[in-house]
Amino acid sequence: MTNSTYYRPTKALIDSRAIQDNVKNLKSYLPKKTEVIAVVKADGYGHGEVEVAKAAIKAGASMVSVATPDEAVRLYEAGIRKDILVMGPSPIEFARKAAETGIIVTVSDAEWLQDAIDMYGAFKYKLRFHIKVDSGMGRIGLRNKETLKSIIDVAEKNPALIVDGIFTHFACADEDNPSATMEQFSFFMEMVQSMEVKPRLVHASNSAATFLYPELSLDAVRFGISLYGIPPSDYVASRLPFSLKRALRLETELTFVKRLERGSRVSYGGTYETKGDEWIGTLPIGYADGLKRGLRGQEVLIDGERMPIVGTICMDQCMVKLTKEYSVGEKVTLIGRQGDEEITMEEWARRTNTIPYEIAVSISKRVPRLYSV
Repeated sequence: MTNSTYYRPTKALIDSRAIQDNVKNLKSYLPKKTEVIAVVKADGYGHGEVEVAKAAIKAGASMVSVATPDEAVRLYEAGIRKDILVMGPSPIEFARKAAETGIIVTVSDAEWLQDAIDMYGAFKYKLRFHIKVDSGMGRIGLRNKETLKSIIDVAEKNPALIVDGIFTHFACADEDNPSATMEQFSFFMEMVQSMEVKPRLVHASNSAATFLYPELSLDAVRFGISLYGIPPSDYVASRLPFSLKRALRLETELTFVKRLERGSRVSYGGTYETKGDEWIGTLPIGYADGLKRGLRGQEVLIDGERMPIVGTICMDQCMVKLTKEYSVGEKVTLIGRQGDEEITMEEWARRTNTIPYEIAVSISKRVPRLYSV
């Protein structure tokens, strides 16, 4: 768990077994025919794209997906040889690289395919792609059967082009009202049913839909935020079919401890003033690491107790009000469990008026990820 090359004690500890267990439990819950696509975009939601991909594949994921071509190439160059799907748009210039590596791209219009053929002529290798349908997200994706047919027509005229799948994305699946999700699903299936030949993979469900609407599982589901043990929303959390195991703990140590007299001010702007003689500890973590300034007042765990961050959070450090004198080197948990107490990403998210997804991806690269296997 330790690495002597990391001198700063601030680190994110990633439990690869938790990721594997989440995949295994999902596979047990899903119909046997339904495959699991592990979503590892944004550096594996801040957990580390390569290690997460390896753990998910080991547990039975049949494919991994990312948002950008560069993410896909990094996985390929790291030795990932399961199918890699780029869910976002790719430039025409990526088509040849995708064909050569077997990376699957997403296509939303026939012009992209035709331009790729015109640019490169005959591909030496097959170019596989999934068609994206915009069923109500309003992001990328086609909106009518005519566009879908034009994509298929281009593919049928070029044997190097393989329609490997078709998918959509739900906008409101983590909410308590199913109407929008069902409308999207109905629209999507109308598109799918208009195809004379169904592609290998038809997929629609994200983590939330996978848990709430198993009847929409189709050929595959995309396991994103919950791959890492985080429920998509509080509503979904109350209806999980199995327990999720959280994969990330964010930890550091006390690097300085001092006793301040009553009326002493702490940090930039003197935003905290001691109410009496207080023990103040300094932590080597700040907003450059992902501990946003809006988290002032957020508690951390020391010796199994909650203690608040006081004063303005600095770029590289922050201060904590201690219940007593502690030694330098005392372990501090910012996200995770210590004793009977636990601090979650959801708690951070509520304090900063955001969602746990943003918290996960905001833990910066400066914080090393250490993996248990």
